[in-house]
Amino acid sequence: MTITYEWRGTVDNAALNALHADGFGPPVAATDWRTRLERHSLGWVCAAQEGTLVGFVNVVWDGGAHAFLLDTVVAGPCRGRGVGARLVTTAAERTRAAGCTWLHVDFEDHLRPFYLVACGFKETAAGLIAL
Repeated sequence: MTITYEWRGTVDNAALNALHADGFGPPVAATDWRTRLERHSLGWVCAAQEGTLVGFVNVVWDGGAHAFLLDTVVAGPCRGRGVGARLVTTAAERTRAAGCTWLHVDFEDHLRPFYLVACGFKETAAGLIAL
């Protein structure tokens, strides 16, 4: 079955909340994704299979050269098939086209192979404050 990828695709809040819970753990939230994305994002990529949302990544930015990936998620049955890497590649291409020169991502250690190998990110030093 074909998976399609769409930059700034139509977001159904219920579908994205369910996908987010599938990827990051329950419960299913009631986040108003559409409002959040329109307010804070350069763009996002939606992956769909036969009309069902199976992947998503959000690109937020500083309004200039720097953009940041957030909420990269792929539905369980589609994991390990390159969907996540294609989401990130599409996001990077569109972010570059928007004039950004840097794309940042933070990730947990178990995701190192995905981001550093499959997606081509380079390891950097960074800082973090838990608030």
